[in-house]
Amino acid sequence: MAGLPQALAAAARMVDETLERVLPKPHGLHARVHEAMRYATFAGGKRLRPFLVLNSAKLFGVDPARASRVGAAIEVLHTYSLVHDDLPCMDDDDLRRGRPTTHIAYDEMTAVLAGDALLTLAFEILAHPDTHDSGEVRSALVLRLAEASGANGMIGGQMIDMQAAQSAFGSDEVILLQRLKTGALFEFSCEAGPILGQASVEHRDRLKSFARDMGLVFQITDDLLDVTSTAEKTGKAVGKDKDQGKATLVSLMGADGARAEAERLARRAAATLAPYGNAVPELVDLPLFLLDRES
Repeated sequence: MAGLPQALAAAARMVDETLERVLPKPHGLHARVHEAMRYATFAGGKRLRPFLVLNSAKLFGVDPARASRVGAAIEVLHTYSLVHDDLPCMDDDDLRRGRPTTHIAYDEMTAVLAGDALLTLAFEILAHPDTHDSGEVRSALVLRLAEASGANGMIGGQMIDMQAAQSAFGSDEVILLQRLKTGALFEFSCEAGPILGQASVEHRDRLKSFARDMGLVFQITDDLLDVTSTAEKTGKAVGKDKDQGKATLVSLMGADGARAEAERLARRAAATLAPYGNAVPELVDLPLFLLDRES
């Protein structure tokens, strides 16, 4: 696990180079939306989803340049979701990754348009021939990302989340919310490797199972940080779920119980990848690494 931070940093550098190429350079009368897209995308962040794409692709001998393009696509789509989540009509946040959110740095109208443009760009990247020679592979990537990010994926999870403060959710509802809002994009990121490598459904299902458990580990640790950490460490507001009366696995199970559940899921996720041996040790180590994250 000692080499995982370096592997995460290397993946982030690689995808940032790709993002620099695929994001539009500010030009013309509409330059402001380009600037806002870049402001939001290059605000930092762990680039965890691209890391998953790159390492799942490594299992199947995929060209890293192609995997990096898919990583860039998932990252701009994820960024769009953050830009829109932060809007006053949604979570109404002023801070993201330690600096003003896009609608604060620019304005609400520009933030909405920048988010829309980032969402559209994700599918433009996937559909481009540079992502893969096979139109069938590109189509499969587009379809899977549309499913993961749409009404029965991330958007559906956000809809549930917007109703959470007025609902008495139990653990089943909270897990569904988290699996859709956060976990669906993790699942796509891990499935992207076998899709790019034109591997069997068995491989896709195995990596999807890994991502499902890892996604819950990520969300539980995120909820623990919301209770125990500070805005200075996390780069965003903390304590909002409790203030709004939203149920989380932390509030339902207690901090110790939630941490124990995260550890159980992390070990199960790592075990899911046993058939691949030591081919991608960083991917195997990731769930346990997430248990001790501070942001």
